[in-house]
Amino acid sequence: MTAATPRTEREAVEIQRELARRVRVDQPMVDPPRFVAGVDVAYESDSSAAGRLAGAVVVLDLADNLPVVASATATGVCDFPYVPGLLAFREVPVLLTVLDLLTVRPDLLVCDGYGVAHPRRCGLASHLGVVTGIPAFGVAKTAFVSTHGEVPPERGGWADLVDDGEVVGRALRTRTGVRPVYVSAGHLIDIAQATEVTLRLTPHYRLPETTRLADRACRGVSRHG
Repeated sequence: MTAATPRTEREAVEIQRELARRVRVDQPMVDPPRFVAGVDVAYESDSSAAGRLAGAVVVLDLADNLPVVASATATGVCDFPYVPGLLAFREVPVLLTVLDLLTVRPDLLVCDGYGVAHPRRCGLASHLGVVTGIPAFGVAKTAFVSTHGEVPPERGGWADLVDDGEVVGRALRTRTGVRPVYVSAGHLIDIAQATEVTLRLTPHYRLPETTRLADRACRGVSRHG
């Protein structure tokens, strides 16, 4: 798998706008997902600087108590500048390398970031979903461009994420009394199904198991070279 490599910020924005035109988040997946992959990237030093980074993908079986069925890691060099809203151009290349190494093809990708809850409706999950053709959504720790009303305090409670009058995701409570996460559909999945999968991936913690395990894997590679 390959992705377009922009030379300038302006080129990146144009590529992102073109990708956004191909995003589809109006329907759930036709077949319920079984193999769900968490993807994450760790930087060797400051995430705003150029340099080496590590990517990881960990695939869990959603139908069987979330065991790990496949995983892969890779390192790469990040040479695109740090620009809020364009972080996918720093991370997608190494993630495509890692996805090519997997022995199990995921049915669904879960990104530590955003889908359409993004200024140009094309966060990491949308970008990666369009490039790979694999359904994808994002679960972020903080809101980016959107706002929301009060989220009910119990697990499963949610409120719409709204940006410029458009609903772009949900603030979702995955643990009762714990601050919410921010879910947005990325590509080939809708927000209702993304919410359902997020709750299935959070039986014990605020963040999905996919995110927790992928984060651990890529940080381990980053620390040890």
